[in-house]
Amino acid sequence: MSENPSHSPDLAPTTGEARRKPRVAVVFGGRSSEHAISVVTAGAVLRSIDRTKYDVLPIGITTDGRWALTADEPDRMAIADRQLPSVDGLAESADGAVVLSVDPANREVVYSEPGSVPKALGDVDVVFPMLHGPYGEDGTLQGLLELSGVPYVGSGVLASAVGQDKEYMKRVFTSFGLPVGPYVTIRPREWEQDPSAARKKIVDFAGEHGWPLFVKPARAGSSIGITKVDDLSGLDEAIAEAQRHDPKILVESLLRGREIECGVLEFEDGPRASVPAEIPPVSAHDFYDFEAKYIDSATGLVPAPLTEEQTAEVQRLAVEAFEAASCEGLVRADFFLTEDGEFVINEINTMPGFTPISMYPRMWQESGISYPELVDRLIEAALRRSTGLR
Repeated sequence: MSENPSHSPDLAPTTGEARRKPRVAVVFGGRSSEHAISVVTAGAVLRSIDRTKYDVLPIGITTDGRWALTADEPDRMAIADRQLPSVDGLAESADGAVVLSVDPANREVVYSEPGSVPKALGDVDVVFPMLHGPYGEDGTLQGLLELSGVPYVGSGVLASAVGQDKEYMKRVFTSFGLPVGPYVTIRPREWEQDPSAARKKIVDFAGEHGWPLFVKPARAGSSIGITKVDDLSGLDEAIAEAQRHDPKILVESLLRGREIECGVLEFEDGPRASVPAEIPPVSAHDFYDFEAKYIDSATGLVPAPLTEEQTAEVQRLAVEAFEAASCEGLVRADFFLTEDGEFVINEINTMPGFTPISMYPRMWQESGISYPELVDRLIEAALRRSTGLR
């Protein structure tokens, strides 16, 4: 490897410079099942960051947890011919590692390879964590950044953890009076100690609320690991699929109605809601699953065809959900508009996708904020925010 560990001149050490642009570390990939979508999302963000305003340091986390220095090449981070990208394919080295100090007085990033002298890459002013799922979106990375004293885009430790765990998310919403659909949780110990009793718990739930049911990982996203179960015969297979991604599973009843989404963005004077969007039924899919979202490019309706009253109501609920979970920066709130005209909140996503077909940026585009401006607003908000108790 050359003396400079990256192709980009922006990565030259900046210690001692009198004036420099703020340095943004875009961190992506990660150990969750949403690794590839995180890479795709980061590619779109890297393509849109104003390079005249910010220096950019792309850092990918491999599926085994290694922090890797990656090429700043967004075009290599897209889905191509239905093939998903990975950090391993972008890393500058197969064994080099990036290290962020946990000393709040030192924001310097160091790159090292076995047998080589570590190289200082300069200070990081803010982290843009484009990580989805466990080990990144769930408060773990946010905790590390709090220890390091480095500001970051998005929600803090608590809100990130609540936003990742669908059971506790629903418990928080219920405590704040937000409308939540019926669900039941199966924890790992329940299944390990008495799978028959755990299975009966689900069957009893189906007896009360009816089939079909949705069986899903409690702490995953991008519709990964979710199975629609029409009757008892498919239950065990659905549980096994969900547990491949998370030992804790959530079972929800079917809510008949329309799928409505709404974006929330934190402004200087507080959070505001975007125009909502609607996810129409996808004929080739049973529900809005991973393939429909990212491979087959299902498109939503932006803005959603709602009445003024319905639009105002879903915007109000989205902001209330943002506040209830103590979120910061951004949130996408997902709802069902039931057949009786009531909105029920399904979940929030504290780091929604920023892929070219993602609903969050599309909703804000329709609300008057372009993709590059949205990215810039999020970075500026993070730079204004301190770490620690706030």
